[in-house]
Amino acid sequence: MDAAELRVRLAAPYDLPTPARTTIEVKDPPAIGAASGSDDAMDLVSGALVPAAVLVPFLLGAEPGVLLTRRTAHLTKHAGQVSFPGGRIDPGDASAEAAALREAREEIALDPAQVELAGRLGDYVTGTGYRITPVLGLLPEGWDLAQLHLAPSPDEVAEVFALPLSVLLDPRAPQRRRAHYRGRWREFWVWPHPEHYIWGATAAILVHLAARLREP
Repeated sequence: MDAAELRVRLAAPYDLPTPARTTIEVKDPPAIGAASGSDDAMDLVSGALVPAAVLVPFLLGAEPGVLLTRRTAHLTKHAGQVSFPGGRIDPGDASAEAAALREAREEIALDPAQVELAGRLGDYVTGTGYRITPVLGLLPEGWDLAQLHLAPSPDEVAEVFALPLSVLLDPRAPQRRRAHYRGRWREFWVWPHPEHYIWGATAAILVHLAARLREP
């Protein structure tokens, strides 16, 4: 899948599908207080939702993939978890796109001029009370991770890495796992990676993204 085809698929109108599920039961959720996503978390939400945005950046080099970050271990929320660059939409942000680009610059020093905006996915609601807008972006064609000269903020990001496009396009890759939490069984997505545990809202957004890319 080249850059031109990615542009077409990412810009297309999108209805959330229902992907095939492989469920594995586990005793405990990976992190107390984290939500499994829009499909199984609305009962955890109280009060108004907080608007947020994340940037979903595509590397288009020799080894294409989606850029992800691992948060630092000392954070009070979501410590050590894998996420997209992003955060709350501030009053000064003109749009979800502006917020996602600002946060990516603050977190990993990604220059907004290097990002070609390519559309959005549907908003995603978490059990922690956020409504996340995933903003899709293409990074310079032919570049790899080293050429971006990223500098993760030591206060927020421990590492930047990529989930290969080949894994994202494999319908057998994501797994649906099941854990008992707050008196009921809840489900969440997990993506395979040799070094990182990709789960929760990040994994669910990747599932929705993969379904769009695999559509004929």
